[in-house]
Amino acid sequence: MKKYLLLIAILGYSLGFAQEKPIPSISVLGTGTVNIVPDKVLINSRIEHTGKTAADVKRKNDKVVDQVIKFLKSQGVVSKNIQTEYIRLNKEVNYNTKDTMYSANQAISIELLDLKDYEKIMSGLLDSGLNRIDGIEFRTSKKDALQSEARKKAVLNAKMKAEEYATALGQSAGKAIHISEVQTDHYQPVYRVMEMKADSAEQQSIAPGEMEITVKVNVEFLLN
Repeated sequence: MKKYLLLIAILGYSLGFAQEKPIPSISVLGTGTVNIVPDKVLINSRIEHTGKTAADVKRKNDKVVDQVIKFLKSQGVVSKNIQTEYIRLNKEVNYNTKDTMYSANQAISIELLDLKDYEKIMSGLLDSGLNRIDGIEFRTSKKDALQSEARKKAVLNAKMKAEEYATALGQSAGKAIHISEVQTDHYQPVYRVMEMKADSAEQQSIAPGEMEITVKVNVEFLLN
């Protein structure tokens, strides 16, 4: 009886060891990139004032915000593309002079759906009293389709790499057994040198160039 039990234990161990034997595979990183000229821009702006009373700085800010929103709507920018990001009112005390100052800040993001309107809108915003631009972000209305295309390119790039490695070893790459997305960059602008018109008064202040959307994936293939 003990011999039979020992034989069963040995067979069980052997089967378990065989099941744990690693499967020959090859793992590679694939990259897919798609370029496109952006067709939208997000303007991150801020309205800020300082003064000796909280009521005074708030009144100044509210007046400019009202002028900015009215101007944007007059230019066809719809309400959903004008968003208040935050409103802040701060009190600062100078302990040397005992003076108290207040500052009011309101951040507004503005999305323009047509880049040709950028220069006119920016000029009008400054004329309306907006006094700070924190940055601009180029965007595309085709983000989802381009991201999908970049994913397909990334997988094909991974397959090509796997086949190159396997061929060098005198083997072949089999079917994919695992895939995971490592990184996706939606908005990576590639800037051009800004153009200068013949008349210096018509200088362009932005030149978006192209957007680069990149997807990276890890893919594991069977190694035959």
